[in-house]
Amino acid sequence: MQSNQLAMFKALGDNTRYAIYLELARAASPRSTVEVAELLDLHPNTVRPHLERMRELGLLEVRPRTSGGVGRPQHLYSLAADAPSLGLEPPVYPAIAGMLLALASEAGLSGADAAEVGRDHGRTLAGTHPGDALEATMSLMGAWGFDPEPVGAEPSWVWFGHCPFSELAEANPELVCSLHRGLIEGLLEARGDAPPVDFHDRTAREPCCVVIDKDRPRPQRADV
Repeated sequence: MQSNQLAMFKALGDNTRYAIYLELARAASPRSTVEVAELLDLHPNTVRPHLERMRELGLLEVRPRTSGGVGRPQHLYSLAADAPSLGLEPPVYPAIAGMLLALASEAGLSGADAAEVGRDHGRTLAGTHPGDALEATMSLMGAWGFDPEPVGAEPSWVWFGHCPFSELAEANPELVCSLHRGLIEGLLEARGDAPPVDFHDRTAREPCCVVIDKDRPRPQRADV
């Protein structure tokens, strides 16, 4: 075994470091130090040196979080491309998602069809994201790896700093972005909240975002 590989496995012999590595291996998108710390119920100052040590050994990759705000950018960590799998399942979901997207496109499914699928799934998630409309949207989008950031008062613009489906969305923005929009619409509908005021996908002039007005009453069926 090469010395670098040996150093990698020795590094993962630490229980805390191994737990951090597993969380990042299972994550659908890169995680910040604070996010990893919250998942493991640890202090960020405990997690940070472990992340840096694994980055130095080539186990992890790091990139800045581009939120557009002022101040020092957060670092987002993910497994390096050649990091050992440690018996974890290979990342087949992106490949399967790409094949299903191609199948949907060949079948002639439209953005409206994709939005309805998204709404159906969003409705099933309503009970797992409490709070007002803005908080529920932030919770759902954060769990899915969109790095949501609220801007402004009412209505609130929720900017998405990261798209976990960026490669798929570039290939077919109509279907993927419609799924994304429908997901939010279904969540709010099932909770009894008003639908989003607006939604800008990656094809719009504005950055990808959704506009939520949590104080706006839901329209009656006759008004929809």
